[in-house]
Amino acid sequence: MTEHPTSHEGRQPLAARPQERARPRQEAAAAGLPSDVPAQAGGPAAQAAPGTDTPPTTGAPAAAPGAGAPGGTGSPGGNGGPGGQGGAPGAVAVAVAPQHPGGARGADGAARREGERLRFVGAATRRIARGLDLDEIVLGLCRATVPTFSDEILVYLRDPLPVGDERPVAPFVLRLRRTDRLRLSELEGEELVLVPDPDPTPAAELCEVRSGGALAEVLRGVRPVFGDSAAAKTALGELLGPEHPLPGGLRAILAPLRGRRRVIGAAVFLRRSERAGFEPNDLLVAAQLATHTALGIDKAVLYGREAYIADELQRTMLPDSLPQPTGVRLASRYLPAAETARVGGDWYDAIPLPGSRVALVVGDVMGHSMTSAAIMGQLRTTAQTLAGLDLPPQEVLHHLDEQAQRLGENRMATCMYAVYDPVSHRITVANAGHPPPILLHLGGRAEVLRVPPGAPIGVGGVDFEAVELDAPAGATLLLYTDGLVESRLRDVWTGIEQLRERLAATAQLTGPDHSPPLEALCDDVLDMLGPGDRDDDIALLAARFEGIAPSDVAYWFLEPEDAAPGRARRLARRALARWDLEELTDSVELLISEVVTNAVRYAERPVTLRLLRTDVLRCEVGDDSPQLPRQRRARDTDEGGRGLFLVNRLARRWGATRLSGGKVVWFELATRS
Repeated sequence: MTEHPTSHEGRQPLAARPQERARPRQEAAAAGLPSDVPAQAGGPAAQAAPGTDTPPTTGAPAAAPGAGAPGGTGSPGGNGGPGGQGGAPGAVAVAVAPQHPGGARGADGAARREGERLRFVGAATRRIARGLDLDEIVLGLCRATVPTFSDEILVYLRDPLPVGDERPVAPFVLRLRRTDRLRLSELEGEELVLVPDPDPTPAAELCEVRSGGALAEVLRGVRPVFGDSAAAKTALGELLGPEHPLPGGLRAILAPLRGRRRVIGAAVFLRRSERAGFEPNDLLVAAQLATHTALGIDKAVLYGREAYIADELQRTMLPDSLPQPTGVRLASRYLPAAETARVGGDWYDAIPLPGSRVALVVGDVMGHSMTSAAIMGQLRTTAQTLAGLDLPPQEVLHHLDEQAQRLGENRMATCMYAVYDPVSHRITVANAGHPPPILLHLGGRAEVLRVPPGAPIGVGGVDFEAVELDAPAGATLLLYTDGLVESRLRDVWTGIEQLRERLAATAQLTGPDHSPPLEALCDDVLDMLGPGDRDDDIALLAARFEGIAPSDVAYWFLEPEDAAPGRARRLARRALARWDLEELTDSVELLISEVVTNAVRYAERPVTLRLLRTDVLRCEVGDDSPQLPRQRRARDTDEGGRGLFLVNRLARRWGATRLSGGKVVWFELATRS
């Protein structure tokens, strides 16, 4: 979108603040620069003999220190100086140079002007280089050149901007990115005050560069050109549009902006008739400004694309949504680092396990780069695969450690892996160098769980330990990465204590008999972050334990014999009657009979049958055969092969999970609508 602000938009003119009028001279003296630089004759306004240094005529308006000199100087008090703030407050005070009879002639005057030009270019390029993104770089160019080098600047950039080796799209279109302009106000004493001009020179918003046209030829030539040349006049008319001709008396330089591989835009520097015109050496100044700006824009666009890809890579590797396992409610947050830091490798996950259990995982890959995000994705995928094998938490971390070592040297990460069982109301936790979890009890007490710290994943040769802890109903487990509790302003243990106190204070607001809402609790935790606490990205996973009451669980062992399906039907019928779910009896008996029959066919040890009553009725049948059942379409002449077809048609959901010692086949039926 095109902007038309001035360099000092919305600021009070310096004429209303006399205490700041002497600032340019004081700052110039502090920087070792002359406080009164005479405007140099040149251009149509005051034509002098070539090679001479003619001082301005008495009463001629002077520009900012060095502005009238060829190329201008980088006075610290002006917009282009190293001490200048992004658009100096108010207006810019420009001293009228006193007359020096005879002036600075010959080699001394030329050397002084050349030194002033070099100081200006150095200050301007430093200001441009300070920009981190495209808008800051363009703004730096505008603020460095107006009014020190020109009275107005127009910056056009290619739309869209090509990135790296990306082939630019056709047609070649330039879009007006920014214009800055100052106008002269009344003369007050010995100073000429520059104030914002609300009416910049009109220019076309879009310009399509015609192949073979004058503008295309100037851009192809790369070198800046004076606006009064025949080719430049035609090119400027094409760039600004036929309905926006340059006002009479304006002097211009048209400078192509060429990046590393191609022209990406153009800058137009304009001076008014009351100011000394551009000189040949000013083309060198314009060329340097255009080169630094174009290279900075190239760098910013490349960096922006890399950061975007890394951010998208990381976000796509995080879960789109969390599962809703039985007996636990989940909430999560992911907060990227501040703009000054690159993308990180934090992740979280919740993985349903057999037996209505759920694995809770939070990890943090060390480093901030696209590589960190890629490693995070590989480790998360590995953790999901290992969880599907129903390995103990310490074994999962052991295999993750081996995987990190296979990925290469110094591929390290911290990880917390916990498994919650809603039936036993217990949680098993293993840690690999990660900050300890915090358990918020129903009464409002928050405790940091004592979990063996372990070594980070990727170190190698380290044994991991797992501890089993109580997980009472109504309690909330908070897993997080170190970005939440550690920053430049506080160490990790101070942050953990602050987090514990914050959780306890939040729980007190809801009373001793009610747990705080899970989503609101996550938001409240993130609110504890201060301005300096965003050095790292943050992953947060909260689990509210609800559990399953023993009265809602029925569990049996069945011998692998022909009578097992009939016994399973009778046991299920009695359990459904006890739970007042007789309307499900026919469906449950049919499905249990099919699943148990299939289990008995391959099992050598007793088959397990478990019924769980929650918001749904869940049936789980386990055996010691690792072979997973596969649904297939039976032929008309087949006597079997229709069991899983019936399960698929009648059950709300079903699945099969391989365990370390066999498998579990489960299905769910809706209880009441």
